[in-house]
Amino acid sequence: MARNKTHKKMDMKATLKEMKRQSFLMVVSLAVVVYGIIFYYWPLTGWIMAFQNYKPKNGLLGSKFVGLDKFRFLFEDEVFIKVIRNTFAMGVINLVATTIMAVLFAIILNEVRKAWIKKPIQTISYLPHFLSWIVVTSILHVSLSSTGIVNDLLMRFGIIDQAINFFAHPKYFWPIVAFAHCWKETGWNAIIYLAAITAIDPSLYEAASIDGADRLQKIKYITFPGIKPTFMILLLMNVGNVLNAGFEVQYLLGNGLVQSVSQTIDIYVLKWGISQNDYSLGTAAGLFKSAVSIAIIVIANAIAKKYSEQRLF
Repeated sequence: MARNKTHKKMDMKATLKEMKRQSFLMVVSLAVVVYGIIFYYWPLTGWIMAFQNYKPKNGLLGSKFVGLDKFRFLFEDEVFIKVIRNTFAMGVINLVATTIMAVLFAIILNEVRKAWIKKPIQTISYLPHFLSWIVVTSILHVSLSSTGIVNDLLMRFGIIDQAINFFAHPKYFWPIVAFAHCWKETGWNAIIYLAAITAIDPSLYEAASIDGADRLQKIKYITFPGIKPTFMILLLMNVGNVLNAGFEVQYLLGNGLVQSVSQTIDIYVLKWGISQNDYSLGTAAGLFKSAVSIAIIVIANAIAKKYSEQRLF
C-alpha cells in the first residue's frame, strides 16, 4: 500500500511538472476550445428556430413553438423535393467526378519522370483552386456563350450546325457544374494522393521491374493498393458533404430556364430564410441537411467497417 501511494505521488508530480512545461500549449489549446464553443457550438442553439414560428422581435424565448409543422411543410412542398433531388444528384456527380479525376491525375503526374515538366504542370493544375467561384463562373459564361470558344470549336469541326445556348437547357446544367468542380479542384485534390504515392516503398517498384512488370501493371498492383487507405478515408469524409453540393456555382450559373435543376438546399434556405423572412423554415431545411449528412457518414463508416476497410471511427 505504501509503495502504491509513493508511486501515485511520483506520477502526480511528474504530471504536474509536464503540465507546467507545456503551459503555453495548454493556454493555446484552451483558447482554441473557447473559440470553438463560441463560434461553432453556441450558434447551434439557433436550431430551436426550426421548431418555432420564429419572429426576430420576439427572440428565441418569445417565439411560439409549432413542433414539426415546418418539417411537414418542407416534405409537402414539391419544390423542396426537387431541391433534394438536385442537391443529392449534383453532390454525387461532383464527388465521383472530382475523386476519379484527382486519382487519375495524381497517378499520371507521378509517372512523369522529368522534374522540369512535372513541377510546372503540378503548379498550374492547383492554381484554379485559389480562384473565387465568381471568376470561375464568369470564365464558364464566356466560354459557353453562343459566341464563345466552345461553340466556335464545335462549329469549326462540324459537330454542330448552329451555336448552342448551354445555359438554356437543363440537361447541360449538371455536367457543367461537375466540369467546373473538376477544373477548379482536381489539381488541389491530387496533392494528397501524390503524397500517398510518394510514401509507397520504392523497392516494390524495383522488384516489380525485375519480375518484368510494365507501368500499367505497377500502377494496378502497387500504386492502387498503396493509395487505397488514403482513398477510403477521403471518400468517407467527402461522402458526408454530398448534400453540400454548393451554393455559389449553382446560384451564379442558374437562371429561370434551368431553375428546376439548379436549385440546391442552400439556395432554398436563402430564398425562404432571407428573401421570405421565414427563418424557421430556412433553419428546418438546414437542420434536415445536417442530419442527413451525419447519417450518411455513419452508414458509410459502418459499411467500411463491415468490409474491413479504413474508417473514420
